[in-house]
Amino acid sequence: MGSFLPLGEITEDHYYKTFDVNVKGTIFTVQKALPLFPNQKGSIILTGSTAGSMGVPAFSVYGASKAAIRQLVRNWILDTKGTEIRMNVLSPGSVVTPAYDELFGSELDNYLEQAKTDVPLGRVAQVEEIANAVMFLASEESSYLNGIELFADGGVAQI
Repeated sequence: MGSFLPLGEITEDHYYKTFDVNVKGTIFTVQKALPLFPNQKGSIILTGSTAGSMGVPAFSVYGASKAAIRQLVRNWILDTKGTEIRMNVLSPGSVVTPAYDELFGSELDNYLEQAKTDVPLGRVAQVEEIANAVMFLASEESSYLNGIELFADGGVAQI
């Protein structure tokens, strides 16, 4: 959950709404989920964002909330040491979903056009591409991955 507000226009309501959903919601959801893992084995995949690792104009509060998710995972893998519960962060880049209509409004077409020059692959992701990354992190093929941040972003946060 996030919205664009530049420094100087950020409100307490904007801050609390963003951090309550993205950080507080994550903390208490994961905490409630832990007892549901049979034999203390499984995979928890948290949603990060490229905005947590790179600057995005007017998106600082959202970016900070996603950077917090990354840091939580770094600590939680130590809290769950001795179990076989793996925690990783999937940080997608741009993926056109219905939320993009609300986020960008009439500027969506301009945003998608800009992605062709900003993203090394020259496009935004399809929902299925992000789902494939989630399936990988949930699978036994990633059984030794713990505490990582996997970017599914077409390379944008890597440049």
